[in-house]
Amino acid sequence: MKTFLKSILILTAASAAASAQQWEFGGAGGGGFLNSVNVTGSSTAKAGFAPGAVAGVWVGYTSTPHFGGEIRYNFMQSNLKLKSGGSEATFSGVAHTLQYDLIIKTSRHEGKVQLFAALGGGMKYFQGTGKEAAYQPLSQFGYFTKTSTVKPMASVGGGIKFALSHRVFIRTEVRDYITAFPTDLIAPAPGTKYGSILHDIVPMVGIGVQM
Repeated sequence: MKTFLKSILILTAASAAASAQQWEFGGAGGGGFLNSVNVTGSSTAKAGFAPGAVAGVWVGYTSTPHFGGEIRYNFMQSNLKLKSGGSEATFSGVAHTLQYDLIIKTSRHEGKVQLFAALGGGMKYFQGTGKEAAYQPLSQFGYFTKTSTVKPMASVGGGIKFALSHRVFIRTEVRDYITAFPTDLIAPAPGTKYGSILHDIVPMVGIGVQM
């Protein structure tokens, strides 16, 4: 995590030195909606994460009228779950993401509205925070663990910026944070396997300031 943070800071500094920058700072809130993966060895069981609240901050820069970059941190409420038929087991959990994105923007329409796309990546830190118990419902499909793991993450998305004034703007966006499924947190039971890819679809609304 520390190595990754140093790398994106160096990249941002190098870009800033190459040309005049317009900087922006902001924060946003929204929700995360994660897919569940099939449990191999069962016709009905699925493993995954419940929807949860998301809050984040970003620092961005513009190097040309249509290109820039952004460093972003998100805190996510991500409770673990196993589900089979009408039964469901849950376990408290959170996640943290740290990423660098390339930002591609359109020209402002009538000086107010601007579309943008984001593509990048970073790391996602998953953490089980619940209390482990000797008996867990649906343990024939998997086990919740009070542990943590870090996964490489791809990030793709886009949104709209709407200027409230010369410096202040509202930003709405949707991101897809893509990682391998964290089997360290939800461990497959003997004789079972989980699907490999986890998507976290995150719509957010935020406010930012340009400097």
